[in-house]
Amino acid sequence: MTASVAILGCGYVGLELGRQLCDDHEVVGVRRSEEGVSRIEDAGFEGVRADVTDPDSLSAVPDADWLVFAASSGGRGADAAREVYVEGLETAVDHFWSRSDAPERLVYTSSTGVYGDHDGAWVDEETPLDPQTEKTEVLAEAERVARERPTEYGGHGAVARFAGLYGPDRYRLERYLEGPVTAGYLNMVHRDDATGAVRFLLTEDRREEVVLVVDDEPVEKWAFADWLAEQCDVPFPPKQTTEERLDDPDLSETAKRRIQTSKRCSNDRLRSLGYEFAYPTFREGYRDAIQNYRQ
Repeated sequence: MTASVAILGCGYVGLELGRQLCDDHEVVGVRRSEEGVSRIEDAGFEGVRADVTDPDSLSAVPDADWLVFAASSGGRGADAAREVYVEGLETAVDHFWSRSDAPERLVYTSSTGVYGDHDGAWVDEETPLDPQTEKTEVLAEAERVARERPTEYGGHGAVARFAGLYGPDRYRLERYLEGPVTAGYLNMVHRDDATGAVRFLLTEDRREEVVLVVDDEPVEKWAFADWLAEQCDVPFPPKQTTEERLDDPDLSETAKRRIQTSKRCSNDRLRSLGYEFAYPTFREGYRDAIQNYRQ
């Protein structure tokens, strides 16, 4: 089946998703700026300038069978996040499902930050959410909108809950090689697998409401940093405990909560659905970055 796809917020993941889909489907990427639209066109598919918070501007976006909401609030505060993730998502759903040719389904890209702290324990899709910052509370509310609002129009909404993204232009090697590295777990997924999971939910017609998108192996940050150092043939980086990091008087309350958050995310559901990872762990995912560093 050839489908039409609109990617609202066509950034780091959206650009790769468009590249993966455009050979077999009609893909449109949506960004707020002309520069963003140019990046979409450079990636090889159609770009449209529109803003999810402005329903009039969304009229420029063609009809779509599948809608992907991957918009970003640009790292701003909770109010900006609410404007984009909740109000923008509501606006987009109402706009597209009010058309005569409405979408079949929506995939919303969320974050494992909605779980809060679990003291290093495992979490999965059945684990109750416990957002511990204003921004993650907004993300949890947006997930509810994504699951429930399309059904009011007879559609379907799913949530792809991403772990920490890494990949081209986001390997952050120096951060771990130079340190200091704070204790705690890393839950990661390579950009290509984050993208692949969304593509899988769309093209395989998977209707699970929530899927955790994370690789096979959460890793302790100290162990990960030492592994990177070994692979890059540099000394082990300096390390600090959580308590030592929290002693920094310049830390914001949001940063403190993030540092105190520890959990391990399971991908058992995504695996059981049949998704095959291109980069099952950080070892495969960082191979190219390490090779480039050593050269």
